[in-house]
Amino acid sequence: MADFTIFSPAVCVLISILSFNFVLSVRPVHPIHTKVGPIRRTNQTECALFMGSWVHDESYPIYQASACPIIDPEFNCQMYGRPDSNYLKYRWKPANCELPSRFNGLAFLTRMSGKTVMFVGDSLGRNQWESLICMTWSAVQGTATKMIRGDPLTTFKFLDYGVDVAFFRAPYLVDIDAVGGRRVLKLEEISKNSRAWMAADVLLFNTGHWWSHKGSLQGWDLMESGGYFYEDMDRLVALDTGLKTWAQWADSHVESTNARIFFQSVSPTHYNPSEWSAGATSIGKSCYGETSPMSGSAYPGIYPDQMKVIDSVIREMRNPAYMLDITTLSAMRKDAHPSIYTGDLSPRQRANPDHSADCSHWCLPGLPDTWNQLFYTALLF
Repeated sequence: MADFTIFSPAVCVLISILSFNFVLSVRPVHPIHTKVGPIRRTNQTECALFMGSWVHDESYPIYQASACPIIDPEFNCQMYGRPDSNYLKYRWKPANCELPSRFNGLAFLTRMSGKTVMFVGDSLGRNQWESLICMTWSAVQGTATKMIRGDPLTTFKFLDYGVDVAFFRAPYLVDIDAVGGRRVLKLEEISKNSRAWMAADVLLFNTGHWWSHKGSLQGWDLMESGGYFYEDMDRLVALDTGLKTWAQWADSHVESTNARIFFQSVSPTHYNPSEWSAGATSIGKSCYGETSPMSGSAYPGIYPDQMKVIDSVIREMRNPAYMLDITTLSAMRKDAHPSIYTGDLSPRQRANPDHSADCSHWCLPGLPDTWNQLFYTALLF
């Protein structure tokens, strides 16, 4: 039986938990201080892709949910009874330019022939991964395809073009190992996960939401950093440590391969109506009933704390990842969440939207299609 030393910021006491002996001693974890400002990007241009406004466009969406075979029930709002469709009719318009090209699935497959595009992260990454497959597949519906499902890796193959579009589930990016029946989040280890990423030509990472989860939603039992085991720590400190581990891997990978690396900024949620409705006091899951985006180009809500950490880490990279900065443009889309129109809910839950509505993920078709339009622009133009 192995002994593990667990350091808690608050107490120093010897206890026994489950079948392990744990020695607790004081090991303070100090808050981090991050830089704030524009994120450095690998291909800066005069076009501010991520600043602008939403405009109504009847030519959207570019595919129908009923015609895409891989949309998960939790994202398929039309199938599960969403009565309105106006949320599908918006196009993102950058403030000082026009996008060079509307997404073209055939052009994407032709340009990416023989390559692998991989999304790595949490369910928001899966949301975007499914969107890209639907957008691409709608342009070449007669082509041969194959889905290889797995956990954590699932791959959709466009066989006629030799293009793989994959999703690797890693909500924290860094490794989680089982140690004596307990889940240990290894803030300074990434080799286990990264083995699956090595063959990808294009990698798009995301993380953020899972670092703040507690209780039943927490994905780990202990954190390990610097050879010590922690029952908990400041979550932004943990995110900073984990992202620096990822950044070291990414820098090394870019230098040894021709891979392109992107990082998706934090996707916002809409659980607090006071962020978009003056005088609102409800704290329920209030994206229910929202049918149009906010007007203008500014958002009065709180910018996610995780983004300050992400910004700071990417600034320090030798080969900075291209930041797909979708946070603000997505924050304006309070209308684009599944709400109660998701296959995960029972009729009783649907009747109580304040406690059941999903205001974190996004309907498909919907907002993630715009994320992919911007990804397509950054990747190919």
